Amino acid sequence: MTIRIGINPLTWTNDDLPSLGADTPLETCLTEGKQAGFAGFELGNKFPRKAEILGPILDAHQLRLVSGWFSGELLARSVEDEIEAIQDHLNLLKSLGAKVMVYCEVTHCIHGAQDTPLSQRPVLADDQWPEFGKKLSAVAKYCQDQGVQLAYHHHMGTVVQSEADIDKLMEHTTDALGLLLDTGHITYAGGDPIEVQKRHSARINHVHCKDMRREVLDDSLNRNLSFLDSVLNGAFTVPGDGFIDYPTLFKALKADNYEGWLVVEAEQDPAIANPLEYATLGANNLQQLCADAGISLSA
Repeated sequence: MTIRIGINPLTWTNDDLPSLGADTPLETCLTEGKQAGFAGFELGNKFPRKAEILGPILDAHQLRLVSGWFSGELLARSVEDEIEAIQDHLNLLKSLGAKVMVYCEVTHCIHGAQDTPLSQRPVLADDQWPEFGKKLSAVAKYCQDQGVQLAYHHHMGTVVQSEADIDKLMEHTTDALGLLLDTGHITYAGGDPIEVQKRHSARINHVHCKDMRREVLDDSLNRNLSFLDSVLNGAFTVPGDGFIDYPTLFKALKADNYEGWLVVEAEQDPAIANPLEYATLGANNLQQLCADAGISLSA
């Protein structure tokens, strides 16, 4: 088993709400992430998108490129157009040794709209799933043949949000498509990350570890808030700082021989949740959870 721990830069600077951490330079993110104990980073909006520039920067900090988000639009464009759109991102990941690409269909998504409640998220009709799955499988197979497997990110405010959505996604796609298990998003959506892991362990190729504060989550659901307002209110936190059952989940990952990255991705306001403090807490908690589950971390 090859497992490493990484982090997403939104602990310091947020892509969906760029005003959060807007003045924080990339150097600070990388320096503090390494100091906290992480082996790699996912991409963020302040990362250079040319391998010859980004590679030396990561090397200087002794960090690996874990992955990076791609906003898919297969509901609005053809497989051929999607493959053309994905080229630069795919080549960057491949050039710097990343093995998975975080992929999410964002057509009509609302997670970046602060004034739109999550109840208004887009939903696929039953008769749309087969065609969507066929197109997604084709793009996934193309990327897999290039050495980078898609890790589909179920995400609040998008067409794949709930546990039922994930089941349909897995039903209508081939094994070329991997599944990103995001513990916070599936919990927010009313699902159970442990049950999702049980059913789809063979497809899980990437894990985002974010915890949730129960009282804030309950308030967000009760008031039908937008995703961004929930973030600003502190719904998310680092693993081990909320109510998600990570010990059971990590034992299951160990039993099913999960290989890949465990990534802290906990959207918070950096002006309130000190990034270095929470990054360190997240790294320490992940390391302890892995040790308790018998998971050996690679250097």
